[in-house]
Amino acid sequence: MSIIKHNFEKLNITKIKEAKNKYKLTVITAYDALFANLFKDSADMILVGDSLNMSFAGKSDTLSATLEQMIYHTNAVCNGAKDAFIITDMPFSTYINKDEALKNCSEVYRRTLASAVKIEGGEDRAEIINHLTKNSIAVMAHIGLMPQYVRSEGGYKVRGKTKDDEEQLIRDAIAVEKAGAFSIVIEGVKGDVAKKISQSVKIPTIGIGAGKDCDGQVLVWSDMLGFFEEFKPKFVRRYLDGAKLVKEAVEQYRDDVQKQSFPSQNEEY
Repeated sequence: MSIIKHNFEKLNITKIKEAKNKYKLTVITAYDALFANLFKDSADMILVGDSLNMSFAGKSDTLSATLEQMIYHTNAVCNGAKDAFIITDMPFSTYINKDEALKNCSEVYRRTLASAVKIEGGEDRAEIINHLTKNSIAVMAHIGLMPQYVRSEGGYKVRGKTKDDEEQLIRDAIAVEKAGAFSIVIEGVKGDVAKKISQSVKIPTIGIGAGKDCDGQVLVWSDMLGFFEEFKPKFVRRYLDGAKLVKEAVEQYRDDVQKQSFPSQNEEY
């Protein structure tokens, strides 16, 4: 597969689906206008992830993120990347049944310019996805390791280690595709299994900790740029030592203030 240099005009569902087997889709999270603006020219899609609850709110998991939080951050991202394809993570308990899902996803659509929503679940959520897509809500599905299931699953566990689990994951992917999802995030799944899942559906799969054979990849920006220091997941590649650079810059600022070299005459009115 060759590297495609494409024009980053705003993608739509059709173009995203057409990317499968043609070029790899690049997805990154963002939570504010500043970073969304920095990412918009390189990413095919921007995900407003409920991961903000851990990276920026200091929580131990994503479960306490609220719909109001997600709407607030989605609006910020939309302001910073007006031509981007932006997906909003639907937070825990906002899609417990068809009616609640449609009500809450419609609220996201009414109050933001999000292009789509993302929800976790496979066969168990197919009926909900079908209800949403039939009511004009674009849905990115999320299967495999699902952070919103962390308490019921007893932690973050890699999926696809057994034949039964592999078969279940393939059923999950097929079910959400039939329900109308335009793409699927596959998280924390063994690479060979993620490859089989990707081959089992006609819509793009976006991997995170699921090997290179998915149709694209997504990373949390604070992980890939080295700002989140608490831990580094195995699947993350750090492209910048962001925390170190920021600390060094702030230390230099402090030193300049103490030495009275800042502000200089050129920085005064």
